[in-house]
Amino acid sequence: MFRSRPKRARRSRYSVSYRLTRSFPAAVVAVLLLAVIVGATLTYKRFDDFVTATTGHHINPIGEVVQAVEPSPGTIAYKLKHGQQVNILLLGMGGYENDAPFLTDSIMAVTIDPNSNRVMMASIPRDLVVRMNLQTNPDRVWVNKINSAYEVPLTNIICCVASQYTGPNAGGMAAEHEVGKVTGKTFDRYIAVDFVAFRDMVNALGGVDICLTTNLDDLEYPDYSNGYRPIHFKAGCQHLNGEQALEVARSRHAIQPEQASDFGRARRQQDIMQAIKKKATTVNGFAKAPQLLSALQKNIHTDMTISDMKAIYDWGKNLPDSSIIRVALTGPSPNGDGNLLDSFDCGMGPGVSQLCPDDASYFMIHHFFAEGVFISPKTFAEKAPVQIVNGATNFPNLDQRVTSMLDPSGLQLADPVTHRPSTDTVILDYSGGKFPLTTKWLNDFFGGTVVAATPSNPAPSPGQQTYGLVVVLGHTYALHWLGE
Repeated sequence: MFRSRPKRARRSRYSVSYRLTRSFPAAVVAVLLLAVIVGATLTYKRFDDFVTATTGHHINPIGEVVQAVEPSPGTIAYKLKHGQQVNILLLGMGGYENDAPFLTDSIMAVTIDPNSNRVMMASIPRDLVVRMNLQTNPDRVWVNKINSAYEVPLTNIICCVASQYTGPNAGGMAAEHEVGKVTGKTFDRYIAVDFVAFRDMVNALGGVDICLTTNLDDLEYPDYSNGYRPIHFKAGCQHLNGEQALEVARSRHAIQPEQASDFGRARRQQDIMQAIKKKATTVNGFAKAPQLLSALQKNIHTDMTISDMKAIYDWGKNLPDSSIIRVALTGPSPNGDGNLLDSFDCGMGPGVSQLCPDDASYFMIHHFFAEGVFISPKTFAEKAPVQIVNGATNFPNLDQRVTSMLDPSGLQLADPVTHRPSTDTVILDYSGGKFPLTTKWLNDFFGGTVVAATPSNPAPSPGQQTYGLVVVLGHTYALHWLGE
């Protein structure tokens, strides 16, 4: 019987950046630890000044030794030792050179999963609108973009901030709360770096090497006088100094659609983080540790301890390149990128750039981060060809959105197509049971019914593959996606 010829699996939109530098992602943690290690060879007072400025606590040598030998329950070292996930929130903010110094234009949620020996780095867009409940009355909400959460306890932008968001780490705790609501993650620690620290850190390392997939031309890049100036970067690999790296990371209005999208911006920021880590852990990077101490001391804030930094570094320093999963929550773009967010007025008023979750309860985002990222390596080993097709007439581009969401996961995904209308979600198995683990994962993630299929029964839609596994998204799944 005729079988349609297998298509090549679609190339992930993460293909360029995801395969270039997939080493340990917490670049700032690596730089901090580098400063700590080499700083320890300097005077005790200089080292203590650095630790106190960045963490708010003086060195406790005895306590650090005890934690290294037998970490206390709940600490990062304990969790990593006992197979528990660790979540760290990385924040990039304007600082005193910016007219809004505490807005966090870069937000990354890092999850370390010691059970699977993998790490997720998830970029959260600054324009995501949330209903913040950071005030003394928990039922009182303030609708604003998520990048403003860090500034709530540090300014008078709203009144009556709850007592748990006070003290030296108030901004970090507020950001953890709001990003945690969106992602479903409970954060163990945070690190906030401002523009000055970022720029000085890159310069102290002698610059970093970055590869761009296309040109980056932004005619509306913000200057330091409440105005704008143009920036231009060519496609390809290039060496950037601190100011140039900051420009590549911050650019929001590129002429090129691929660079202007949330996806493109998240990819550039993740690439720069990787490049900083790579440079910092070289021999030359270690030689520049005194300069790093000076660059970071006044312009970085964290509640991490030395024990935390060491535990993370020790756990991740030998991770293979394939252990890093890089994802981003994104809205629609001209290139078709976009997954769990959409662009409409969800509380900020017309004319304001804003992104909104399709599911206001965040259930689908929580489900994705909990079940859709750390897929078992044994499941990947099956190398099952998978295609997402859309049978939901109430959501015309759902197949593209779901495929974009799962792109970074590592599944071998074909281009999505439209299917005939279907009420329920069905997983068509054309393999005769050849991919049991992938079939089970798809069934657990999407729900629905697994159906043994042949190339002619049920009749395929135009462009649909008739081999491997095909997920037919039904009307009911579309309702779940929309939170209805």
